[in-house]
Amino acid sequence: MKKIAKHAKLVCASGIFLVISGCATGPQANPRDPLEPLNRTVFGFNEVVDNAVFKPVATVYTKVTPALVRTGVTNFFSNLTEVWSIANNALQLKGRDAAESWMRFSINTVFGLGGIFDLATDMGLERHKEDFGQTLGSWGVPSGPYLVLPLLGSSTVRDTAALPLDMQGNALNAVPHSGDRDRLTGLNLVNTRANLLRASAVLDDAALDKYTFSRDFYLQARRSEVYDGNPPEPAAEPAK
Repeated sequence: MKKIAKHAKLVCASGIFLVISGCATGPQANPRDPLEPLNRTVFGFNEVVDNAVFKPVATVYTKVTPALVRTGVTNFFSNLTEVWSIANNALQLKGRDAAESWMRFSINTVFGLGGIFDLATDMGLERHKEDFGQTLGSWGVPSGPYLVLPLLGSSTVRDTAALPLDMQGNALNAVPHSGDRDRLTGLNLVNTRANLLRASAVLDDAALDKYTFSRDFYLQARRSEVYDGNPPEPAAEPAK
């Protein structure tokens, strides 16, 4: 019941966010980002929180944790995502990808010490990471407008709607003790941010609009993920 309530609150919050965002549109709005004024406000809020909390913690984590250990942590959490990837590959009728995801999870869990070592990649088994947002996209559900969610960052209407199921599909939910589950979730967040320190430093030093770059990169990368790296050509605009 607590999980259902949490997901219901997320959906309601997303709905309120969209309603409020409707007031932020304008005649000069980017067609992919009609909610840009509010999105930029949320983006700025996320930047403040990141600079005050997540980035400093990730920096300290990187300094005190050996690279080999960080690699093992990354492999461990990546291995957990295989469980949800199996389900979504199956929902997309990608039988071979689902089977390879299952083989990756089995090999790395059993022989890779719970996924700390990525033996499956060394064996030539490709990773097929999928989530429910990608599944909806493969079924033809349009992405909808670009959104920036508080703390969670870049998203779209479709991916936001998929969040409750993606959260439910998180393998960490299987950890029985809530304290252990929370600590693992925190470690995953810090490790993920640490892996992005170099990229974010390059972006900080570049003379460009971080918001526009982040938006365009996300939308392009997400489209590529939905179409497995082979997106169709955009429809040509009719001649005027």
